[in-house]
Amino acid sequence: MRLLHTSDWHLGRTFHRVSLLAEQEAFLDHLVAVARAERVDAVLVAGDVYDRAVPPLAAVRLFDEALHRLAALDVPTVMISGNHDSPHRLGVGGRLLARAGIHLRTRPEECGTPAQLHDAHGPVAVYGLPYLEPTLTREPLGAEAPRHAAVLRAAMDRVRADLATRPAGTRAVVLAHAFVTGGQPSDSERDITVGGVAAVPVATFDGAHYTALGHLHGCQTLTERVRYSGSPLPYSFSEAGHRKSLWLVDLDAAGAVHAERVDVPLGRPLARLRGRLDDLLSDPELAAHEGAFVEATLTDPIRPEEPMARLTARFPHAVSLLFEPERAPGQAVDSYARRLDGRTDEQVAEDFVTHVRAGQGPDGAERAALRAALTAARVGQERGE
Repeated sequence: MRLLHTSDWHLGRTFHRVSLLAEQEAFLDHLVAVARAERVDAVLVAGDVYDRAVPPLAAVRLFDEALHRLAALDVPTVMISGNHDSPHRLGVGGRLLARAGIHLRTRPEECGTPAQLHDAHGPVAVYGLPYLEPTLTREPLGAEAPRHAAVLRAAMDRVRADLATRPAGTRAVVLAHAFVTGGQPSDSERDITVGGVAAVPVATFDGAHYTALGHLHGCQTLTERVRYSGSPLPYSFSEAGHRKSLWLVDLDAAGAVHAERVDVPLGRPLARLRGRLDDLLSDPELAAHEGAFVEATLTDPIRPEEPMARLTARFPHAVSLLFEPERAPGQAVDSYARRLDGRTDEQVAEDFVTHVRAGQGPDGAERAALRAALTAARVGQERGE
């Protein structure tokens, strides 16, 4: 069986307030073309179809058109909701869409109910594990704790229990939206650490012949059977070095995996430039970046006048301007962005309390209140409130 694995479309997302709708439309054209040319048996979309719970109308229309085109090819599509999606909105009409070969999995109770596909070698059961917010899904799944690893273990227990009832030789494919240990994040994924430790051991997915992951935006191979496809477009400058692609996965009769990457045509490239403003404006070697989205970090000791206006005269698609003045040797640089780098929402909130109290951090009860407030905000977002 030939599978096309993709994820993290983030339809409706902008790049530093610049619309990416045309680039997203071009990607979906490419996706349909690859599905047709490679004669794939199914398309797997591992979450974050939209960029937010209530997507703009143009993004909904783009999604609708993509589903119609895939259905017209008679290519089944299995799709899960991610942490950016509203599972309730994305799942509307799911049973009706299944008749057209579009299998939506947005409810935790459906984790053990596969889309059933077949090829010349027999059945393939495709299980969809949507993003499982621990606080909301612990009870429906019967997990022992409101933690990411616990709810995913409970979901995979349902998968393995269902698979045990299937005919011998049934191959199992799992879609999941999670942060799995060994994956490398970028700046554009939304933090999912509130509600417990985010990282999930790769062994959680033991028993599946192939696991199609979503959430992290870089294409990655954790094991031969567990992979991230990554996002089809770069959504932050931290992805400037990413090679954007799809996974074309072949499962043989015994469930062995052969996977190859299919490149996604690059839209406008990204460039991260650093130096004094006058040097950036005059360096002939930077001519190759004049058509790119540009993030410029200026190192001038004194902030130049009208730096963005001057920068865009040469780089019309400059969208981000940072300042890191040159300093004397040994002089520390402690920018706000650097202080936040790698810190969770909970740690940032605790740091703020410590700052406003002139060094006195929150006590145990206050930490619990902060954790509860952040979890409530995340749960409300998950519900689309």
